[in-house]
Amino acid sequence: MKKAMLKVLAAGMALSMTAALGAAVSAEDATYEVGICQLVQHPALDAATEGFKDALTDKLGESVSFDEQNASGDSATCATIVNQFVSKDVDLIMANATASLQAAAAATADIPILGTSISVYNVALDIPDEEWTGSTGMNISGTSDLAPLDQQAAMFAELLPDAKTVGLLYCSAEPNSVYQADTVKAALEEAGVTCNVYTFADSNDLASITTTAAEECDALYVPTDNTAASNTEIINNICEPAGVPIIAGEEGICEGCGIATLSISYYDIGYKTGEMAYDVLVNGADVSTMPVEFAPQFVKKYVPERCEALGVTIPDGYEAIVSEEAESETETEA
Repeated sequence: MKKAMLKVLAAGMALSMTAALGAAVSAEDATYEVGICQLVQHPALDAATEGFKDALTDKLGESVSFDEQNASGDSATCATIVNQFVSKDVDLIMANATASLQAAAAATADIPILGTSISVYNVALDIPDEEWTGSTGMNISGTSDLAPLDQQAAMFAELLPDAKTVGLLYCSAEPNSVYQADTVKAALEEAGVTCNVYTFADSNDLASITTTAAEECDALYVPTDNTAASNTEIINNICEPAGVPIIAGEEGICEGCGIATLSISYYDIGYKTGEMAYDVLVNGADVSTMPVEFAPQFVKKYVPERCEALGVTIPDGYEAIVSEEAESETETEA
């Protein structure tokens, strides 16, 4: 009887070890498919997507695959893209920019969603300020690209003390742009600066609205607005000849049409989003309780050529943004 019991126990232990070994092999062999919906192609969002993919690839190698889609700036296309991800039953959706996040939130309450390049999550997801705790309580978390707006507003007094009227130029269809502009406007008005708001619906009326703003204002503020970021050449071709300097919400817009910014690394927040994705996919982290993460540091940057052309003196503490063209010329001379 004892021998029989020992055989049963031995068999049970063997089965348990086999099951555990099988689970370990299964975990090692697990593969993941991640859908990426990026609203539009421009340097900031591109860098965030690159950082996200690098983080997951660094951790998972060939065990992760990406279905990367770009909506070309169209919110309806975002919805089409994320609905395709839902039909494929991807393991996770990365939504790059607010319209992508909103489309993903509308498409699924089950698949984990991580956003990046989102300025204010509760604004994007229509969660009242008084209910916002830092995490969404939904199948959504991610990283924010919001820089301290009061410090951005303070750059006008520091760099453009003679600017008495500042225009706030942004796309009315982007809720995070509205939030940033409203916040900066309040800070500027508290400092005694007159503010005018200039909104465009899309790129079709951007030139006419920018022309009006340049005619009526001493300087402009452009927040982290995706439509503006995709059309900085239009803005610059109007404002620089008119002698109207722009403080920008992020480095890509600043390089394209601004003089200075207080900015973040979009690659870094994308990378952080990828680390969060790993935690969800592999470690089973609950995305609904994951706090939204912010950039670890903010850097004051300026565009030397444009500041010189507009006669703006930059104090110590600013880092120069060197364009690819200028960098190439320097390398050629060397």
